[in-house]
Amino acid sequence: MTPTSVAVIGGGVSGTAAAYRLRRLLGPAAEITVFEQADRLGGKLRTIEFAGRGFDVGAEAFLARRGEATELITELGMAEQLVHPTQAGATVRAGGRTNRLPAHTLMGVPASAEAVREVLSEQALRRVSEEPTLPPIELDGDVAVGALLRERFGPEVADRLVDPLLGGVYAGRADALGLRATMPALARALDRGVGSLVAAAATLVPAPPQKGTSRPPVFGTLAGGLGSLVDRLAEASAATVRLGQTVRGLCRTETGWRLDLGAEAVLVDGVVLAVPAPAARKLLADTVPAAANAFAEVELASMAVVALALPPDVALPTNSGVLIAADDRHADGTPFTAKAFTYSGRKWAHLAPAGEPLVLRGSVGRAGEAASLQVEDEELVSAVLADLAELTGITAKPLETSVTRWGGGLPQYGVGHLDRVSAIEAAVREVPGLAVAGASLHGVGVPACIATSQAAAARVAAHLLGRYRPTGGTMGAWPA
Repeated sequence: MTPTSVAVIGGGVSGTAAAYRLRRLLGPAAEITVFEQADRLGGKLRTIEFAGRGFDVGAEAFLARRGEATELITELGMAEQLVHPTQAGATVRAGGRTNRLPAHTLMGVPASAEAVREVLSEQALRRVSEEPTLPPIELDGDVAVGALLRERFGPEVADRLVDPLLGGVYAGRADALGLRATMPALARALDRGVGSLVAAAATLVPAPPQKGTSRPPVFGTLAGGLGSLVDRLAEASAATVRLGQTVRGLCRTETGWRLDLGAEAVLVDGVVLAVPAPAARKLLADTVPAAANAFAEVELASMAVVALALPPDVALPTNSGVLIAADDRHADGTPFTAKAFTYSGRKWAHLAPAGEPLVLRGSVGRAGEAASLQVEDEELVSAVLADLAELTGITAKPLETSVTRWGGGLPQYGVGHLDRVSAIEAAVREVPGLAVAGASLHGVGVPACIATSQAAAARVAAHLLGRYRPTGGTMGAWPA
């Protein structure tokens, strides 16, 4: 018998996790091939050698409260490499001041006025205090996060807290991101009849830990860098990896699928599509036009990570980093170029060996602000160093720098995003042997991408093993 063959298009964490899961489901005889147009695997997970250590210049951590990443890391035998942040807290620069990031909030939405007293003006604090007395919120479909916050609180909660936090996750703006996709728990609380944002946040924010105890860690990473997860997935999948290979077309045949690589056609029995929305749109345009049309509505934002290594005697702040409100300025009125700094050696103990250079990251780029990235690397580094000096007083010349650009790196979960995803899934569900995965669907973080890859692999494997039913069900159980 001819071995079962599956093509995984896209070699990021979603694609490599799908290839690994397919191997577990289909067994050693299956022919699994990963096609990646870049010259390396990993997608937005990228670990480089920097200042004598492995350093992430893409995603640097994952949400540990979701189990998919931790469980996969354990399954792969990498649990001993799992590390969590130090106790150093984060800060936010807003209103010309740098303050600790309030703890008793949900992605910046306050659970009480007292929780955000250090960050907001007295007028804004009154708005927060009075918000529960406003007419109850009744959501009609989806709504932009920023619009809802401004209606209930005025501008400061959105501008000084929620926008910087969402900008760190999505490189997007609160005014353009949809509530249901970016804050699903908050939306569900409002749907249940909790009439105010303050009350909804209060029901969702964890209670302070009891004396002598601590909360479980929120984030995790791998001591060798998150790029090592992709390397291990590729190895464990035993897949054939074809780098520098752009799949230009995808069409069904009588028995499976044909991939057009330009000078070559590849026939396979099943396909997992784990690529950004524009590539998915192009590849599905003829075969699954309804899914292609929905993918076409997913916009992307670009960003860059500027890595800096400073002399070991520099006095970095003791916190883990700082988020920067989009409307904040230098003392002379100059806009900040960076949207955030991560003081990596403060945040992660394994990145701070004694006597070694101090490493940190400056993040640049928000949706709709491409001009900040349209400069040469040297100019971008200079602008980020000027921001660092303004925020911390540090003017030391870096020992090493690195700029990594992520063009179209982050999908934007705009208003109605979940409806677009439902349309994609419904259309793909009608096509046997095909599944989609990746950050354009149910979350941009590593655990969410892994969840989509596992569901996609299970769907394709079920079809190939003869257990697929073309109607009913969903592509998987999508966690919030």
